[in-house]
Amino acid sequence: MLSYNQRPIRVSPSLLSANFAAMGADAALALAAGGDRLHIDVMDGRFVPNITMGMPMVEALRRTLGPQAYLDCHLMIVEPERYVEAFAKAGASQISVHVEASPHLHRTIQLIRATGAHVGVAINPATSLHSIYEIIDQIDTVLMMTVNPGFGGQKYILQSTQKIHTVRRFIDEHHLTAAIQVDGGIGFDTIATVAAAGVDDVVVGSNFYMPDRTPQQALVELQRRLG
Repeated sequence: MLSYNQRPIRVSPSLLSANFAAMGADAALALAAGGDRLHIDVMDGRFVPNITMGMPMVEALRRTLGPQAYLDCHLMIVEPERYVEAFAKAGASQISVHVEASPHLHRTIQLIRATGAHVGVAINPATSLHSIYEIIDQIDTVLMMTVNPGFGGQKYILQSTQKIHTVRRFIDEHHLTAAIQVDGGIGFDTIATVAAAGVDDVVVGSNFYMPDRTPQQALVELQRRLG
């Protein structure tokens, strides 16, 4: 957990940047270092141009890490509603689906909620925020992509900052409880920017699993950048 102006900000290490050959160990290391949630990027090679991990990885992580680990599954896939129950059964704590991939979003939200998992809705950088206003009162997390999804290590899209401000204002003015999570290009150089814009949760990958710092050292540096 980080702190900005006495406001807590969760850290969700992205396992996309972990060592896939030692995923269990790297996931445990992230939690031991102070990571709050483990962000699991699920990609199908259709909605995004990459293929990563699926239900077997989630199930293995749940078995390895135990019931207390928070597994935050971000489904970057077409027809996500077909796989909601399988990811919940595998051990997902939260399931986030993309507004762009789920035309019957109310139904998908209800399906996730029925499994007992927390509900997230993700939105790509070029998608209008109006697409989430109809459902933001029904979800636990709005996941704002600050890069175009598909690959780690991308640069933060600067126009995202104003969009974060706008969603923060909307949530506060309507007294809603949805958390704002950001994913993409979040690290030492951008953490203060998104914190000031009003985020509650940051997904950090390449600035968490680093060749020259431990995850704990990375968290210390992230906090230093926040003041």
